[in-house]
Amino acid sequence: MSWLNRVPAWREQGWQPITAAQYAEAYARFGGSVITHPLVVAELSALAGITPRYLGCWQGDELVGALATWGRFLACAKEALKAFGHKGLFDLGNAEFILPIKPAANVPVRFQARYMSALNQAQVSTLQPQAEELAMARAPEDYGKKFRYNQRRELRLLEEAGGVLRPVGDYAPQDLAAIYCDLFERRWGFVATGAPHMAQVLKRLHTLLTGFVLELDGEPIAVQLLYQAESPAWWSVEYVNGGVDPSARDFSPGSVLSFVNTQAAWEQARAAAKPLRYSFGRADREYKERWCHRVPVFQV
Repeated sequence: MSWLNRVPAWREQGWQPITAAQYAEAYARFGGSVITHPLVVAELSALAGITPRYLGCWQGDELVGALATWGRFLACAKEALKAFGHKGLFDLGNAEFILPIKPAANVPVRFQARYMSALNQAQVSTLQPQAEELAMARAPEDYGKKFRYNQRRELRLLEEAGGVLRPVGDYAPQDLAAIYCDLFERRWGFVATGAPHMAQVLKRLHTLLTGFVLELDGEPIAVQLLYQAESPAWWSVEYVNGGVDPSARDFSPGSVLSFVNTQAAWEQARAAAKPLRYSFGRADREYKERWCHRVPVFQV
């Protein structure tokens, strides 16, 4: 299949060109995720200088599925960035691909991507298993009583010491980008992926940003880069990465922020009567086991 993937006629068999507006309509009807959101596709394609090709699958006069593509890849995929010579241009983590496809449909997808959602398993006939899994945040009631107590205690102690939670919307994109890149480098010891264009990306995607910045004595000490996307039948949050000030380690600011951000997302999703898919990305770190359960994903 790998070499056939390079043949446009084979890749697009069963699909026809559609407009960006039709793609957005399919997304609004059938849902998707952050990486397949029409705004994300349009803005990050513009940043990369790549013209996305939108394709639709029809049953009679009804559009039952839609794709946004870059060459032989699904748009915005890491593999696509590398193939187009833009590796590290922006960072969406190991984002979950949920394609806008009608629940009752069954279609072939021959464009390369990894971390294809299990939500599309019954709808996409070409999905293949992959060994890696994604880490999805557990529901609040799925955490142990001691775990919940400790998280609330850490938050209280931080607030008593003068800690303040500010919504990311309180910050201009360039300021939020500077905070994120600074705290990321302090925490990890290397520069954040996409740092040179971070302010541009956050400006382009500012309506999808969510979460809080944790400040102490007026200075940011923890931040997480989170994007959210609402679908008719679920709510998606993509936790890309984060940064903390090591000098504030005694307050466990990263853990506090994970608690606050996940709790807020669950409240928002439940207020909308929708299940939440809050992805911590690839299930590859011990700390994710405390916050998440593993879910299978697929590849094309």
